[in-house]
Amino acid sequence: MKKMKELLPGILLCLIIAIPCWLLGKTLPIIGGPVFAILFGMIITLFYQKKLTTQSGITYTSKKILQYAVILLGFGLNLYEIAYVGTTSLPIILCTIFTSLIVAWILYKIMTIPKNISILVGVGSSICGGSAIAATAPVIGADDEEIAQAISVIFLFNVIAALIFPTLGSILGLTNDGFALFAGTAVNDTSSVTATATAWDGMHTGANTLEFATIVKLTRTLAIIPITLILAFLQTAQSKKQKNKKTEQFHIKNIFPSFILFFVLASIITTIAASAGIDVSVFSFFKELSKFFIIMAMAAIGLNTNIVKLIKTGGKPIFMGMCCWIAIAGASLIAQRILGLW
Repeated sequence: MKKMKELLPGILLCLIIAIPCWLLGKTLPIIGGPVFAILFGMIITLFYQKKLTTQSGITYTSKKILQYAVILLGFGLNLYEIAYVGTTSLPIILCTIFTSLIVAWILYKIMTIPKNISILVGVGSSICGGSAIAATAPVIGADDEEIAQAISVIFLFNVIAALIFPTLGSILGLTNDGFALFAGTAVNDTSSVTATATAWDGMHTGANTLEFATIVKLTRTLAIIPITLILAFLQTAQSKKQKNKKTEQFHIKNIFPSFILFFVLASIITTIAASAGIDVSVFSFFKELSKFFIIMAMAAIGLNTNIVKLIKTGGKPIFMGMCCWIAIAGASLIAQRILGLW
């Protein structure tokens, strides 16, 4: 009870910031609530002087509530539906994921970009933007400024993609299904995929790419599972070189992403419910709550972020994000061409 009293002021502060950001995200999906929350948090922290009473709650929100958001994200995944669409999209998805991760690794080595930021930008670009960053950050021990940096980079290229991809797809002569695959594999965040596909449908009478593009994007989301497990394994292997056996066992227990197991369980529950004929719209509340929790967590991360430092150190991560984004878009189009889908 005492601990909850300590946490409550910080949690309430994040909640108060999150509500208008959530509404703004609904109005401007091309930007999204999480980006508004980070920006508001970074601006507020410049003037906010009473952090001592709220810091523990802010930290709790940026860590634990972020993990709860990832768990609830699983209620948006019907594995049967994803498996069906995956037969067409999986080769392209795998191609874009590996391309982004390889580009991020090469630039990390060449440009000496901080390791955690490189991982977050690479994973965020290749899988599902903010959700992938939210799932990966606890596993690698990323701090709030690193998370904010990665989210900012992803947001920048989400906006550019939503603005130019529909026109680019028309110039290239993509079919409706081809553009759905392109949007679902080459745009980072779900809200931006939705905005991009909606723009395409508005430009092409009778087109209905939104549903297909969204399912392709959700299929990408499943890559969170192997990526986080691999990163946890690598983190564990590294700890073996640095710590004694007793400390190492404790460390393994703490870095293992148990919240990912609950994410999988939520996906399985949704899939079983759908196969049993239950309307999966009953899980809509959990899906919305997941999005809101991410916005709350991003508000907390913004409150813990030095915006001046973020701007000063942003050049290399932005360049990495641009390279990953261009590489993913190119890989998606090339893979479609090779597979005869375009």
